[in-house]
Amino acid sequence: MSGMARYKLHCIGASGNSYKLALYLNCAGLDWEPVGVDFAGGQTRDPGWRANMNAMGEVPVLEVDGQFMSQSGAILIWLAETTGKFAPGADQRYEALRWIMFDNHKFTNNHAMHRFQRSFMPEPVHPAILSFLRSRTEASFAIAEKHLADRAFMLGDKPTIVDFSMAGYVYYPKEETGFDIAAAFPALHAWRERLAALPGWKPPYELMPVGSDLRLSMLRPA
Repeated sequence: MSGMARYKLHCIGASGNSYKLALYLNCAGLDWEPVGVDFAGGQTRDPGWRANMNAMGEVPVLEVDGQFMSQSGAILIWLAETTGKFAPGADQRYEALRWIMFDNHKFTNNHAMHRFQRSFMPEPVHPAILSFLRSRTEASFAIAEKHLADRAFMLGDKPTIVDFSMAGYVYYPKEETGFDIAAAFPALHAWRERLAALPGWKPPYELMPVGSDLRLSMLRPA
């Protein structure tokens, strides 16, 4: 790594919230590099890390011009405003915020929680928990499925930051997430394929081959 990239994304490969930004930065053709975080080793819980990097104790953190920024939705909005890349139209600002908040609160959140409980817990999780999270995920998927039935991207015919926000977890292997999007949600799958056709698209573990992440610590023998 050169260490000279303008945008440094502190992340791990298993973090879909990190992937939202990694994918945006890559598809926007910006000068960026991933920087690994020792998540499995507890780095994000370290008081020093929280004091210097992110008081919320989460990845991703975007480092740019000496500033450390957190919360993927807020960062996507800032990047669109400062670079103009994949920015929603002026008349779409409310609609963009509406869907990014829906994504953070429901679409990504439910999917991510289900995946984490299903695949990354040291002990098997009670089936009632998985069932609860699965039904919540399916409900938010159904809303996006209906919305995408008659449009190419979330805000219309062009991709915007909303699409990158909602892309966080939809490209992880179905063995990991427990969802076969292609079989169960055809409009969502077609949207996912359109995004994957953008120049610069790569799957999460390929775009962020960094950090000691959950997947390495839980799924691979020592």
